[in-house]
Amino acid sequence: MSSTLRSYEDVRDALIALARPVVETEVLPTAEALGRVLADAVVSPLEVPPLDNSYMDGYAVRIADLPAPGTRLPVSQRIPAGSVGSSLQPGTAARIFTGAPIPAGADAVVMQEFCSPDGDGVVIDHLPRPGEWIRRAGEDIARGQTILHAGDRLTPQRLGLAASVGAAHLTVRRRLRVALFSTGDELVMPGEALPPGAIYNSNRFTLRGLLEGLGCQVDDRGIVPDRLDATRAALRGAAEVSDLILTSGGVSTGEEDHIKPAVQAEGRLDSWQVAMKPGKPVAFGHVNGAAGTAGAAFIGLPGNPVSSFVTFLVLVRPFILRAQGVREVLPRALPLTAAFDLPRPDRRREFLRARLGADGRVEIHPNQGPAVFTSTVWAEGLVDNPPGHVVQAGDRVHYIPYSELLS
Repeated sequence: MSSTLRSYEDVRDALIALARPVVETEVLPTAEALGRVLADAVVSPLEVPPLDNSYMDGYAVRIADLPAPGTRLPVSQRIPAGSVGSSLQPGTAARIFTGAPIPAGADAVVMQEFCSPDGDGVVIDHLPRPGEWIRRAGEDIARGQTILHAGDRLTPQRLGLAASVGAAHLTVRRRLRVALFSTGDELVMPGEALPPGAIYNSNRFTLRGLLEGLGCQVDDRGIVPDRLDATRAALRGAAEVSDLILTSGGVSTGEEDHIKPAVQAEGRLDSWQVAMKPGKPVAFGHVNGAAGTAGAAFIGLPGNPVSSFVTFLVLVRPFILRAQGVREVLPRALPLTAAFDLPRPDRRREFLRARLGADGRVEIHPNQGPAVFTSTVWAEGLVDNPPGHVVQAGDRVHYIPYSELLS
């Protein structure tokens, strides 16, 4: 173990490199695969759309039959969506609706706003261009095209895309199994009496919500007493059934911090002092499993609620995504204009709780203290500020919205 400060990027990249993607898969109905990670690519067996079709309600025509605006053509057929018309006879128009296949012979669609029904015919008041308002077969998806890749997390729009090529089932990686527990005799649960010196266990709720938001299968093991034997027993039990053990608290060097010696006794441990604020002590290791089991990776977060929240977002989340088999695991930062001054930046990399103001500029919570948990709710994202970097209002900053960090 080393107490030397390591850069945020160094620790983040080390964690990602240590993640071992789950290999087991299952096949799910497409409608039940939201949030899961694809194990196999989805290749389209067909073209989308399968036939040339109309973008608009209107009339399918032959341009050669329209010498000038105001031409009247008899309507020879009506083609609703889901029906296939017959070939368009020269000198006629076909009433057509959005999504309906273009009849053979037609080379344009005139939207109904430029047409006037006239008995059994229609007056065309617009001269269309070739192909106007025709959506070509295969314009969206070609036959044999890979539309989703292994490692894609299945969003609602990706499920819809899979369904659009007829994929009724998808092969996904199984859920990552994460055991979660907190340490500290000072912790009590909401609903219980709060003795002097005690605090409510907010981390349990925050971390469980973050894990479930990432699609993990959470084994919530509650609060472990501040005893070495109890901590070792909790680790052993979790290692038999989990891929990852995540704890908060007990990773510092106090006499009552038993996580480090417990993990060392049950496996191996690296303890990192990360050059980031908030969040400094982070531990990573492995807890051995019983005979015949692989054991579990271990990540220990600081007990401070703000530090625990931020370190999860910027360090644990990329590890979990890679362990789930996701390809792209790093959040995207937006270069936006600051509405704040930061004249005395920290020597460590700072993740400032922030949000967008009405003018589109980034503002930060006025109290960035590590104990101000209300700032995480006020905020809509984080400003990623390099070590020692002074910020003046009007400067560009790197803003990471929560939408890039919570899923």
